[in-house]
Amino acid sequence: MLSRRKLIKRLSALPFVGGIIGGGVPLAAIAAAPAAPYRDYFAELGVRTFINAAGTYTAMTGSLLRDEMKDAYNYASEHYVMLDELQDKVGERIAKLLKCEAATVTSGAFSAMTFGMAGVLTGMDSKKAEQIPHLEGTGMKTEVIIQKSHNIGYAHAVRNCGVKVIEVETKEQLKKAINKNTALMLFINAYEPNGQINAEEWLKTGKENNIPCMNDCAADVPPVENLWKFTQMGYDLVCFSGGKGLRGPQSAGLLLGKKELISAARLSAPPRGNTVGRGMKVNKEEVLGMWAALEAFVNGDHEKEWKLWEGQINLIADAVKGIDGLTIKIHVPPIANHVPTLDLSWDTKKVKISGNGLKDVLRSGHPSIEVAGGGENSVSITTWMMRPGQERIVADRIREGLEKAAAG
Repeated sequence: MLSRRKLIKRLSALPFVGGIIGGGVPLAAIAAAPAAPYRDYFAELGVRTFINAAGTYTAMTGSLLRDEMKDAYNYASEHYVMLDELQDKVGERIAKLLKCEAATVTSGAFSAMTFGMAGVLTGMDSKKAEQIPHLEGTGMKTEVIIQKSHNIGYAHAVRNCGVKVIEVETKEQLKKAINKNTALMLFINAYEPNGQINAEEWLKTGKENNIPCMNDCAADVPPVENLWKFTQMGYDLVCFSGGKGLRGPQSAGLLLGKKELISAARLSAPPRGNTVGRGMKVNKEEVLGMWAALEAFVNGDHEKEWKLWEGQINLIADAVKGIDGLTIKIHVPPIANHVPTLDLSWDTKKVKISGNGLKDVLRSGHPSIEVAGGGENSVSITTWMMRPGQERIVADRIREGLEKAAAG
């Protein structure tokens, strides 16, 4: 017998006719079904699953795991290995794949930032690693510079190490802020358009003053080239999420960069205790799974995948054309979540529902659907985290919700 996962793959490749795929199997039943015939734990718990038309949000549990990642995870679960040896070997493979000096698997991009910060502060001194976050009197530097527009919640990852975050806005302020206590210059890649200093200028100033530079690129794949763009540009440390576009473990991430800094960062990482990172553990399954997911992503057919996303977005957009008062915009965000995105907005005098109201309608229906945005009169939709076929359900349900609101 075919597993349900294989059955779905085969059926989803067949032509769509009148809401039915193949031999009379309703599309909704397939698209909303679990990927394999497992015990239905979520139903037992009363936890509702949904079609993800929003994106790779942590609150929505990120992404669906690649088959290669699941295979690696299950394989690793049957064996014991030494964690440091596994990190060494996987790190070497990832560094070669991503064209950088060194790499390590972390428990998310936030963890990668904390470990990278710790490595910059301590070097290869394990005694200093034990003293973080208490930096006073240790000889460690105490300040990190960041653009004001980049100083969002994720900067807490470096503050975990006890450093003071210094905000700047202009190049002149940046140069004045650098002093003997400056340990790191932190750049948040998704917020580059919000600041006055771009990634190249930020790095150039860091190099001129011999200050290590870190770039948080958590949500910045695709495109695949970003995985090596910033280390090759010269950034000393670069951080990625493992559970977004890479579709690896949601609780894993990557720290890439200079070999000496990656080695130093691992002094604060498990299995070592009495460090700031002891609770930021990744198990052998996640380490191996992260490598497998990354390898599958890098070697994937990115052009084919992009065409699929474009087709899905166009299908949803076509489904709602003609609704009076509705504005349709298809675009690709320039940096983070760089995928085809559909923005719908409307005149609430003609379409009498709010964005949050439409979200509630989609959420409460069957199957449940989550979209992004919301508010007075708009929602935002992506398809890259859907199973093939689910875009048709989303199209039907959004059209139905907007037409009903327009008729009311």
